[in-house]
Amino acid sequence: MTETIARQSTVAGIDVGGTFTDLVLFDATSGTVRLAKTPTTLDNQAFGVLNALDAAEADIAALDLIVHGTTTTTNALLERNLCRTGLITTMGFRDVLELGRRTRPQPYGMKGEFRPIIPRDLRLEIPERMDASGRVLSALDEEALRAALKDLISRDCEALVIHFLHAYANPAHELRAAEIAREVWPNGNITMGHALLSESREYERGVTAAVNASVQPLLRRYVERLADTLAGRGYRHDVLVMNGNGGMVSARFVANEAAKTVMSGPASGVMAAAYTGRRAGIPDLITYDMGGTSTDVALIRNAEPAVSNEIEIEYAMPIHVPMVDVRTVGAGGGSIARVTAAGLLQVGPESAGASPGPICYGRGGARPTISDANLLLGRLNPARLNSIPGGMSLDDIGSIFRQELGDRLGLDATAAADAVIRIANARMSDAVRMVSVSLGEDPRDFALFAFGGAGPLHASAIARELGIPRVLVPSRPGITNALGCVVADLRHDFVNTVNRPLASVDIDAVHALFAKQSEEGRRLIGKEAVEIREIREIWSVDMQFIGQTHLLRVPLDGPVPDIEELQRRFEEAYFSRFHVELKEIRASLVNVNTSVIGRRAEIDLSMLIDPAGRKATLADAQSGSRSVWFGRWIETPVYWRDHLPADAAIAGPAIIEQMDTTIIIEPGDQATQDHDGNIIIAIGEAA
Repeated sequence: MTETIARQSTVAGIDVGGTFTDLVLFDATSGTVRLAKTPTTLDNQAFGVLNALDAAEADIAALDLIVHGTTTTTNALLERNLCRTGLITTMGFRDVLELGRRTRPQPYGMKGEFRPIIPRDLRLEIPERMDASGRVLSALDEEALRAALKDLISRDCEALVIHFLHAYANPAHELRAAEIAREVWPNGNITMGHALLSESREYERGVTAAVNASVQPLLRRYVERLADTLAGRGYRHDVLVMNGNGGMVSARFVANEAAKTVMSGPASGVMAAAYTGRRAGIPDLITYDMGGTSTDVALIRNAEPAVSNEIEIEYAMPIHVPMVDVRTVGAGGGSIARVTAAGLLQVGPESAGASPGPICYGRGGARPTISDANLLLGRLNPARLNSIPGGMSLDDIGSIFRQELGDRLGLDATAAADAVIRIANARMSDAVRMVSVSLGEDPRDFALFAFGGAGPLHASAIARELGIPRVLVPSRPGITNALGCVVADLRHDFVNTVNRPLASVDIDAVHALFAKQSEEGRRLIGKEAVEIREIREIWSVDMQFIGQTHLLRVPLDGPVPDIEELQRRFEEAYFSRFHVELKEIRASLVNVNTSVIGRRAEIDLSMLIDPAGRKATLADAQSGSRSVWFGRWIETPVYWRDHLPADAAIAGPAIIEQMDTTIIIEPGDQATQDHDGNIIIAIGEAA
């Protein structure tokens, strides 16, 4: 289907996570929202998507748009469940993927392993050569190419990478090689390095292409199966898939650049945060997504998430396509606490996972976790234990904390649980520093956007630790990633390498690159069957001082008029980041970047909480009280979020419970609601 949908009033956002598949369905016509959370079907995620739609009682045939965030490519990479892929490269360069940057898995250790995505026997060389300026040094040997293709096909390779030296400067050989490959290759899974990433650095470009090819067949099969299944249920429109840059692309095209879907899940949560913060009048945010296994953090300035093309998914796996800059630490609700041989308390990165999970899940878990510590301290509702088959009593969990941790640390069960929370908070605070202080940003200039199942439990303590003045908790923290699928825009990012000293750059050629990128982005957005409100563009360049290795991204208001202005902008950005002036060193222009964004229609987030459920007074919204540990035991009121009056003002300590999370308002803090139902916590002095 290629026609643009005139009016998309019924939109479903579906995020497939490792444990749960979340859905949020907006029906603008009726003014209603439906939510669902169902187990992810790992063998075939399409079944989980259908289960979520059925759980929400969605009329699939009546939906105008489905937007989908998937973990298919991310999980395949992390688990190395990849398709058999072959590589054809320039003579003498097949080991580029393995030599890398001469780093080590553990900088201060003597162990570690590295497995290149494509094994050496499937990396073949042929005669051809370009120099760095794009001049042909050796012609493409087409007979050697055909022989290499036949060799890889005979070895049952399902995907192909064509990666030639300096193809970013002149892609002629890669283009001709791909043309020949299409004559004999058994499918369309052919990746040209320059087409995915047109920038210098052969290692990064090669790994990115290898990642793309090795997951391409998996993603192609999945989205085709999902589209066919939905069509069988009467769905007549396009399915959009979230990319790691926070934009979306049609399922019809997404497999062509499969690498761009890596980190799709975390990106969708950050996009929801940017959207929510803009509507709330809080455009500068640090996002804090705490789940069961890990915590993801990202920076948003002026309602625009930080996007980087320098992401490394794991050791020696750089994927240099633009992605939302999300940093992860191994601290989640299931993170296991233990005492090391040195007598130190350590929390994570080992996790109890979903099975057996924390002790309080009642599934056989027997090791203390962050969730269990929250339960012992009264922060989570102990009444839930009564509804979990096999759930242990609080006394039983306390005994495990005392035996596993307290006896070795000289603490009782309560103090041991409190120590677990404090150490977990310290680790997560360090993650926030990675996206703020380490990048020259002051966390005190931002609000903390807390989501995920466990984020609102810890957000206030982390904000106080870092001097962050406010915490913003969205209406539905546990389904924020699904919400991101609904509100995200279409987005295409482009990078082209110049890699010349600034003094020798042809500014007209730079302007031509910007224009070409803009034109291509608008063309791609025009192909999508989605209603677009407006198209806007973001320009930047990557620069460095001559002789440096690392790049610094310099934002621009538009294509700059002259070289002097580029130099000035770079010096300003460098000083802002490092507070150092190096006026005697000249700069080099490395990359030219354009992001073309198709803005979609607004979604009314106030629909996420049904106004009919709100009570008249705060007292009416109180569901009870319980004793909670805040350095001492304090009897604390507990409220049900859906019942809070719109003008509710809550002084801490207090607990707010809802379907998908629990929110802690610590002593000294004040919480209010805004017009969309977001809870905004003003961080006070620790009581």
